[in-house]
Amino acid sequence: MSLIVNKKANFNDEIKDKYTAGIELFGFEVKSLRKGQGSLDGSYVTIRGSEAFLINSFIPPFQEKNAPKDYGPRRTRKLLLTKKEIIELGNIEKTKGLTIVPISVYNKGRVLKIDIGVGKGKKKFDKRETLKKEDSLRQIKREISDR
Repeated sequence: MSLIVNKKANFNDEIKDKYTAGIELFGFEVKSLRKGQGSLDGSYVTIRGSEAFLINSFIPPFQEKNAPKDYGPRRTRKLLLTKKEIIELGNIEKTKGLTIVPISVYNKGRVLKIDIGVGKGKKKFDKRETLKKEDSLRQIKREISDR
């Protein structure tokens, strides 16, 4: 079950590969995510040295008054990946036209995981084509349910 989903990831990018990573969070951030608060819109993943980081994701504190005074909800968070995956993603990041975007955050037992995907940006006509396909599928489902 996904706690938060980046709805624009599949619309703006054509996802080619998917990876699962752990994410380093504070306790009050975990509680906030489990309540369904937070957003992955406009966030991306970058590789610095031999570490992966999630940048510009919004995770508010669970209780505003109990959070540290210097806490920033859009802070950079470290992702937990294997060395092999980090090397692969580092090579992908250097490739022009490809970006690494977060797709969703979900529970796996007591641990929170994040799905990240390697995406190639869609052009405007590709986005229109995606909307047409979704619209036609919705129309077909509607006709089938009317019978």
